[in-house]
Amino acid sequence: MRELMKMIDESAALQNDIGDTFTRAYAALQRASVTLGMDRIGTEYAPLETGLTLTTRSVMGVSLPEVHLAEKELRPYYGLSGTDRQMDEAMLCFEKVKRLTARLAEVDTGVYRLATAIKKTQRRANMLENVVIPRETDAIKFISGVLEEREREEFTRLKVIKTNRQG
Repeated sequence: MRELMKMIDESAALQNDIGDTFTRAYAALQRASVTLGMDRIGTEYAPLETGLTLTTRSVMGVSLPEVHLAEKELRPYYGLSGTDRQMDEAMLCFEKVKRLTARLAEVDTGVYRLATAIKKTQRRANMLENVVIPRETDAIKFISGVLEEREREEFTRLKVIKTNRQG
């Protein structure tokens, strides 16, 4: 539960960061499109993503994803001629958005998987508490009653045998 709550807090913070960064990125992209033209930005300056890897880690038996983006030097993947500062700013902001989005995907998937596991565990605990344990308690009472009855019968039988031998 502690891990889940920590991840929920991290998810909320990441969502706020992504919203702010997207706002700055789109403003920079809009300024760049004014100076460079949107048709050039959409075709010439779109990056190709490589270096995304997924692994998993286990928390209390629940498999949680880990998203890794390869650390690489941030430099323009486009020529310097015909661009301006707004394009560079937009590129940096969208790079930050990409990293935040990868982290958010990791955290949100982890939250979902942990919540599902906790819900399943709570159902099992409730089943034990409300069905299995009362049923086993009743079985123990029944078996104890049968054993006590047999013990009384044996005691009575032994008394009868002892009386018959004496008499």
